[in-house]
Amino acid sequence: MTTPEHAFDRRMLEAMICPQTQTTLHYDAEKQELVSKAAGLAFPIRNGIPVMLVDEARQLD
Repeated sequence: MTTPEHAFDRRMLEAMICPQTQTTLHYDAEKQELVSKAAGLAFPIRNGIPVMLVDEARQLD
């Protein structure tokens, strides 16, 4: 099975935490985001790289 060139490596998720709350993140493959339910933020994944800046995160509804 091949993966796209810019695919997010889900193994990275195990080592990543929310920069605001230090809680675990959940991967949303459809939206290509890492979601922090505790902070109510979704961090974008661009070209396979998570952008873990609060200023770049989207507020969850």
